[in-house]
Amino acid sequence: MKTFEHYEEESAVIRTHPWTVALSNEAHRYYDFKSSPGLIRTTLEDFIPHGNWPAIANFYELLEWLNGPQSIFESNDCGMHGPRKNGSSNFSKSLECTARLMILYRHLPNNTIAGAVKWLADALRHYLGAIDPSFEWGVVGTTLRPTQYITLPVSEDQQIGSLVMLTFWAWGDTEDEVMENFGRAVLNTKKALDGVSAEIVETQ
Repeated sequence: MKTFEHYEEESAVIRTHPWTVALSNEAHRYYDFKSSPGLIRTTLEDFIPHGNWPAIANFYELLEWLNGPQSIFESNDCGMHGPRKNGSSNFSKSLECTARLMILYRHLPNNTIAGAVKWLADALRHYLGAIDPSFEWGVVGTTLRPTQYITLPVSEDQQIGSLVMLTFWAWGDTEDEVMENFGRAVLNTKKALDGVSAEIVETQ
């Protein structure tokens, strides 16, 4: 499927892991889904209104795997904008939806090694590019976001690293088509993450 390196102005803003509450809405807060996986299906404000679509179940399953015992990764944040008018002239569909997912190595010191996080983003694009090549109506972008890992027992400057933000786009002429394509992009991303995880484990 289509994938690329994505940059946006907010990419330079330093996040924290874990974070407390969102600046945009104090009701939004960080949850550790590793220790409380049951919260995945009940606390994601952006996804709950769209829960009737199978694509949302796909996303929940991705988060459950990502934060579960078989994964070497975890999530930091996610969000979604549901089907709405297409704002891209590059895709000839009337509607689009977007979502984001921020991922990091569960072994937190790895995230302060610039080469390790860049490798993760590059590897994800490599695996995604080899999956589902006929899929036209979904794209995943990767962005490196600077992040301070505040629980690491080192000085503040040594806590600075980054994480990988995945941004999803999906298009369709109906809401059902948009969400079907979003679900397909999510399933492809799960396959890519599983492949990258397996490759890392094999080399350890």
